[in-house]
Amino acid sequence: MPTIYDLKPKFQNLLRPLTGALYRLGVTANGVTAAACLASLSYGGWMLLQAQTNQHLAFLLLPVFMLMRMALNAIDGMLAREFHQQSRLGAILNEAGDVVSDTALYAPFAVLAGVYADLVALVIFLSVMTEYVGVLGQVIGGGRRYDGPLGKSDRAVVFGAFGLLIGAGVPLLPYLNPALLIVSILLVWTVINRARRALAASS
Repeated sequence: MPTIYDLKPKFQNLLRPLTGALYRLGVTANGVTAAACLASLSYGGWMLLQAQTNQHLAFLLLPVFMLMRMALNAIDGMLAREFHQQSRLGAILNEAGDVVSDTALYAPFAVLAGVYADLVALVIFLSVMTEYVGVLGQVIGGGRRYDGPLGKSDRAVVFGAFGLLIGAGVPLLPYLNPALLIVSILLVWTVINRARRALAASS
């Protein structure tokens, strides 16, 4: 199933000149990975504070932050592959950083008025599972799995859209719980897809 991840090569081409400039400045892949994770934790903290005080500017700007985060994720990958900075530490930072960042950026939705915190927790758990099963594909010889329908980039678009609508004052909150339930179903589908295709690729 096509996902936003399929657009990654074109996105990388746009960022390649910037990546080269960062390399010449001495920026490392691991440095970019760590910076993206710290930025996500900070932004998630801002969202949490705003949600608790019924302010939504951080939610309104979430799509912009999500785009910046995707750019940083693409840049760290290109620095690692194209400038020979791949390492075992980098692989750990990349996978762990994504999970920590997702958790930090999704969790503030749980404190919005009328939103079921358990549903947000379920989405976070299933998001972690999609990445865990994706990595397990590599472990069993089926390659790192990025199959959809709701991979990391797709989730960024979905939550960015949620944030934009909430921040813009659109009355989304009454419909957010059903939307989160649909997200959960799509995440289960993603876990199953990644497991099936990893097994098929490794056989």
